[in-house]
Amino acid sequence: MMQSLLNSAKSLAIGDSGSKASKPEELFPVVSKEVDGDDCDDECATCTITYPRTFKIDEEDELYGQIKGWATHVLVATGKTDWVRDVADEKGSVMQAIAGAKAPSNGKLMLSASNMPTPHQTTSYSEPTSLLLLPAFILIENVTPATVPFLLERIISSAPTNASPLQPFSIPRSLEAPLHEASPACIKELTTRPSPHQALILLCSQKTRDARCGQSAPLLRKELQRHLQPLGLYRDLDDERPGGVGIYFISHVGGHKYSANMLVYRRPDAFGLDAVERAKEKGGELKPRKKEEGEHQKQQAEGGEGGENEEDGEEVGAAQCIWLARVKPEDCEGIVKFTVLQGKVIKPQSQLRGGFDRQRGVLSW
Repeated sequence: MMQSLLNSAKSLAIGDSGSKASKPEELFPVVSKEVDGDDCDDECATCTITYPRTFKIDEEDELYGQIKGWATHVLVATGKTDWVRDVADEKGSVMQAIAGAKAPSNGKLMLSASNMPTPHQTTSYSEPTSLLLLPAFILIENVTPATVPFLLERIISSAPTNASPLQPFSIPRSLEAPLHEASPACIKELTTRPSPHQALILLCSQKTRDARCGQSAPLLRKELQRHLQPLGLYRDLDDERPGGVGIYFISHVGGHKYSANMLVYRRPDAFGLDAVERAKEKGGELKPRKKEEGEHQKQQAEGGEGGENEEDGEEVGAAQCIWLARVKPEDCEGIVKFTVLQGKVIKPQSQLRGGFDRQRGVLSW
């Protein structure tokens, strides 16, 4: 009883809210033929990519509601697609430093190594690297193991969480870490900026944990790319054009027996299509509307709500994280059309593991 009261008080203190969605259909909108068209749950008919014959997964377990909740998610740029079994054991890395430091005050931090390129285009941990903080959608640059305690206390602890209301927040553009006087001046300053992407797709690629992850991630990326490119949304690792969709490989997230695991983070109404009823649309495939073409960036320039203010760094971050599993190449077309573009789920009973929707104030935990 006392612990429950303490947790409630902490949530109120840091501005968190949200209720648990007890059923998968309550967490995110689900496609329907009446709204989304007769083909809304069809698998891709033109997909030629397949998993190896030996690729077997668990198809029987109930997926929804089994993941443990988290508050913030950090992706560390390593330039690699595979790591030692526990990324916290990557010697000299920022991951090791985060795992060994005092936890942030705003809840559980999910830590992922990623294939995001490092600033110096090296896989060596001797150089400063970058982090992507979610749900804030903020890039943090010039991070070293020495600045991690300061990072966790001053930036991550003050960032929004998955349960925070969807409203503007402020993170300073630069902060100087209080390192020893003898420390080089060039590693003391941490800088932040918004991610240029409207949505992110994260795929577990860590074959040291399970070979299926190493097999599935590159195949899914190839198929996702095929469907995103005609829409003008595909962004490779070095493409920082505003808008679009970034696809990153990350370390183990759990549940590899349900490969492939896919996490989709989306900004609010990321492509201006969330309210569109495809069944009523005429003229072929839906394309991203002005929202993707620069609404977020326009708001940034104007300092409006939902954008990033030039002076105080306002941003709202991700509205949703949709965590799917048992994803196959033939699912990618529908995932792009409905999940990435519109924030909907096609197979909630068999593929949805959980996630959050900050706009609606619901979580799966």
